[in-house]
Amino acid sequence: MSKRMMSVAGSFYPASSSDINTMIDYFNTVLESHSDIAARFDSLNGNAVIVPHAGWVYSGFTANIAFRVLRHTHPKTVVVIGPSHKVGFEGVSIGDHELYQTPLGDLVIDTTLVNDIKKQFSLTTFSEAHHEHSTEVQMPFIKYYMRDVKVIEMVYAYSDPIQISPLIEYLLNQSDTAVVISTDLSHYYTLDEAKKLDLICLEAIKHENSTMLHQGCEACGKIGVEAMLDVANKRNMEAVLLDYRTSADASGDSTRVVGYASALFR
Repeated sequence: MSKRMMSVAGSFYPASSSDINTMIDYFNTVLESHSDIAARFDSLNGNAVIVPHAGWVYSGFTANIAFRVLRHTHPKTVVVIGPSHKVGFEGVSIGDHELYQTPLGDLVIDTTLVNDIKKQFSLTTFSEAHHEHSTEVQMPFIKYYMRDVKVIEMVYAYSDPIQISPLIEYLLNQSDTAVVISTDLSHYYTLDEAKKLDLICLEAIKHENSTMLHQGCEACGKIGVEAMLDVANKRNMEAVLLDYRTSADASGDSTRVVGYASALFR
């Protein structure tokens, strides 16, 4: 069976199952030390999330909350949509492997839904695009929290929200299917500058206002976020901000920071 092999294990996230488990356990221990906040998250559910995609040392805590919440809907398929950082191409590429490798074991790719999406939206596969960290860093979280779930990986480069929003809506209309939108926020500003720029993104997400995204929000996955906001508006979904922080929280360096946020749509 063809397999989408790990490409950033050991750099963006741990390469061993024991280290994966230890790191996620640590995230949850920190979260559960604030019992009121953990209880709030554990009462939420929804079938779409926004998550960051930097190294787990920096953004893993923020992403972990989203997947901890997403498991409550018990999806059978999770579709991860992220921007391409290395390969330029037109439109959206959908992975066509049968398995997806993670340190916790392989995830099965929902090839039936992949073939259906290819047919419905005339998508193709650009193999070079599927060595992408924005999608890969999510897969160990998915395997940890939803061990038997199937996955689909979609990567976009030169695309437009108008191309992606119909895909998201189609996926959310499928039974027991969840959507993960991958993005980081501002890059390499001072901490104060980053917080000002990121606040624009957070307010846009909170109010599901895609117009606000173009008033100063900087996000590498802004196309996917805008598409998600458009779908959320159309479907009367409620946006819930889960967590926001910057790389300075982990590194202590406030001179060149990257912003990270997670959000739930229900």
